[in-house]
Amino acid sequence: MNELQKNSIQFDYFSNNYEKFEKDFYEFVDTNIPLTFLVDDILHCLSSSNKNYFMLNNRNSKDKKEHYFFFKRNHIEENKNIIVYSYLGHQCR
Repeated sequence: MNELQKNSIQFDYFSNNYEKFEKDFYEFVDTNIPLTFLVDDILHCLSSSNKNYFMLNNRNSKDKKEHYFFFKRNHIEENKNIIVYSYLGHQCR
């Protein structure tokens, strides 16, 4: 992700729903990589696919099930070029 994208696409980091996303992520993801190092890739995936979710495949989940993490895409009132993703919840299949 380039520098412009990093500044215009972000999570709502200081909210309760981001804390919930972190909790859910660590509950289901089977990796030693901290979420902090994956955030740019997740945001790029959400933005480039124009989807409101990303899927954790069964090979990378602790319970070997597919997990979907859903977000709401919001534009900042003061600057319509900034997109903020707010975590809505998780679903597994």
